[in-house]
Amino acid sequence: MTTWRADVLGDYYQQHTIELGSDPDGEGEIVATLVRYVPPENAVPAPHSTVLYVHGYSDYFFQRHLADRFAAQGYRFYALDLRKCGRSQRPGLTPHFVTDLALYDEELNEALRLIRIDAQGDNAGKGDAGTRVIVAAHSTGGLIAPLWVDRLNREPGGAKGAGIRGLVLNSPWLDMQGSWWLRSIGTAAIEAVGRVQPMRIAQDAKFDGYGTSLHTDRKGEWEYNLDWKPHGGYPARFGWLRAIRRGHFSLQRGLDVGVPALILRSSKTWFSPHYVAEIDSVDCVLDVRQIARWAGCMGNRTVIVPVPGARHDVFLSQKGARETAFRELDEFLSWISATDGLASTDSAAIPTSTAVVS
Repeated sequence: MTTWRADVLGDYYQQHTIELGSDPDGEGEIVATLVRYVPPENAVPAPHSTVLYVHGYSDYFFQRHLADRFAAQGYRFYALDLRKCGRSQRPGLTPHFVTDLALYDEELNEALRLIRIDAQGDNAGKGDAGTRVIVAAHSTGGLIAPLWVDRLNREPGGAKGAGIRGLVLNSPWLDMQGSWWLRSIGTAAIEAVGRVQPMRIAQDAKFDGYGTSLHTDRKGEWEYNLDWKPHGGYPARFGWLRAIRRGHFSLQRGLDVGVPALILRSSKTWFSPHYVAEIDSVDCVLDVRQIARWAGCMGNRTVIVPVPGARHDVFLSQKGARETAFRELDEFLSWISATDGLASTDSAAIPTSTAVVS
C-alpha cells in the first residue's frame, strides 16, 4: 500500500518517499520523493491521463501553476524529486550528485508503477489514466527523461507499452553550452578527471543571475525553498559532468523515444553571471541554438517551439511569454488526446506555425 503524507506545498499536495537503498555512488542510504496533486473535487475535469514531471539541476518541484494547468486539461499530476534533490536531500548526501544518468531509471520506473496503482483507485476519473502518461521535464531533467524513455522503448512493448504517450521538454539540456573547447578539449578533461576524482568541483556555485531573476526576495515573482534551489545553484562536480556529457553523446547519436515530443525553448540566449534586466526575457543558462540543433535526435515526431521572451524555464517566464508557452502546451495535449481517441479538437494536426522534425 502506498503511503501518502502532507507535502510542503500545502493543501492538495501529498508526497510519498521511494526508498532506494544504498547509493551506488557510495554516499549512504538514498530516497526519491513522488509528489501528487489532488485538487478539490469537481474543481477540474475528471482525469483521463497523467503527467509525470521531472525537474532540472539545482531544482525541485514547486510550480503549483504548472500542476493547475495540466489538471485543467484532464491530467492527474505527479512530480518526482530525484535522489539527492529537493525533498530527497538528506544529511551527508551531495545534492544532485550522480555518476550515471541511467541510475535515475530506478526511481522513474517506480514512479511509473505507483502512478498506475494510484490511478486504479481513482474514483473521480478513468481508472486507466495511469496507462497514458506524458513525461514533462525541464533542463537536466529534459536530458534524463528522453534517455530513460529511449531505454523503455527498447523493452518489449516499447515506450507506449509502458504507458508513455508523449514528452514535453522545457529547455532540455542537449549539449554543453559555452565555447567550442568545452565540447572538445574540455570534455576530454571532464572524462579523465571525472573518472578518478568524481567529487572534485569543476565549477563553483557563484552565478546568481538566473536565481535573482526568479525569486521573490530579489527581482522575481516566484517563491520557493532556497535550501533546495539556491540563487547560485549547487557546485558542478566532475563525476556528475562526466555523466552529463555521456548523456549528451548518447542523445546526439540519435534516440528512438517511440512517442511524440514537444520541445519548448526561449528564442534567445543571453549569458550573464549576475542579474541584468535583459535576462528576464531570455535563456541565460543554456544556448538555445544547441537545443534547436539537437532536438531532432529524439526520434518520432518532434515539435520545436521557440517562445519569444521566455526564460530558461519557460513556465517561469514573465506573464506574456508564459501564456504563450501554456497555449503551445494546451494545443499539444489536445492533439495527443485526439490521437488517443480521448477528446475532440478542431484540428488533429500539429500546428503548421511550429517546426516539425520527423
